[in-house]
Amino acid sequence: MTVSKTLFISLILLTLLPTARLCAAFSFDIESGAVWNTSNKVQIPSSTGTRFSLTDELKSDPAAFVRFRGTWQINDRHSLSVLYAPLRVDSSGELFDDTSFAGSLFRGGVPTEGDYRFDSYRLTYRYNLVRTEDITFGLGITANVRDAEIGLSQRGVSAHDDNTGIVPLVNFRLEWKLTPQWSFLTEGDALFSGRGRLEDVLVALQWQASESLALRLGYRLLEGGADSDTVYNFALFNYLSAGLTWRF
Repeated sequence: MTVSKTLFISLILLTLLPTARLCAAFSFDIESGAVWNTSNKVQIPSSTGTRFSLTDELKSDPAAFVRFRGTWQINDRHSLSVLYAPLRVDSSGELFDDTSFAGSLFRGGVPTEGDYRFDSYRLTYRYNLVRTEDITFGLGITANVRDAEIGLSQRGVSAHDDNTGIVPLVNFRLEWKLTPQWSFLTEGDALFSGRGRLEDVLVALQWQASESLALRLGYRLLEGGADSDTVYNFALFNYLSAGLTWRF
């Protein structure tokens, strides 16, 4: 287990244990479907590496994904949630030109395999600013542990670059009831800075199948990256998503 994962789990326990006895409700959420990588530019190191594209030079097929979230609704206003969102997309093709990546040289015009992994572990606190019969709107803060890796391989040559860190994100959630059973839902995490950005946003139509079960179908966008002294990487992913929320 990496240091960042250990820190993340410890943070969860330290935060949730004092409040567990106060929780009024618990819900489990699972989301799955297909994800497409439509843009992914890489340059590692950013100062001496060659910039290339995992989507223009190499190609990837739609990949399956799954995300899990557990939420403690402490009361009508306050909630804590934990999210596990792994993501991996493999690609293949031929690089346009000779490419320097992570200290290794990869030849252009040679069959090449690429892999991209971006796993997220998130702890979110959210406060509902608006809570009426038809509309619930909340804002919060998310501690996001990013565990990412990019790799290339061809004819016995391979190189990988991994990047792990913690960043704060702004969290939001809006649910607007259209009828007693149907609602519009949008939620996500986002952050913008001078050296990078991240937006992970879901837009969905939700059906309240029963008092405890809600089903939804929607679209998710994950976009962002960083331009630092060591890494340049910006990627865009599009998700066709189906999910369910079970409340206890």
